[in-house]
Amino acid sequence: MLTTFTIAYTKISAGYMGQLIEWPEVISEGETIESCRQSVQDALHEMIAAYRQQNKAIPLGKSLIEHIPVEI
Repeated sequence: MLTTFTIAYTKISAGYMGQLIEWPEVISEGETIESCRQSVQDALHEMIAAYRQQNKAIPLGKSLIEHIPVEI
């Protein structure tokens, strides 16, 4: 089954941190967006393998993202 996940990127001093919206335990870092994306994808594949080995349900993607305005 093919599904998609959403990565949220945060700028950090070492580059970028990426975390899946639908599966917050999948998190990684990279010096660039591209390297962060690859690291998150690697972490995702490892997490899927671990969940399958433990017979745990894998969270499905397809989150709805909404930006809400707020004055600060």
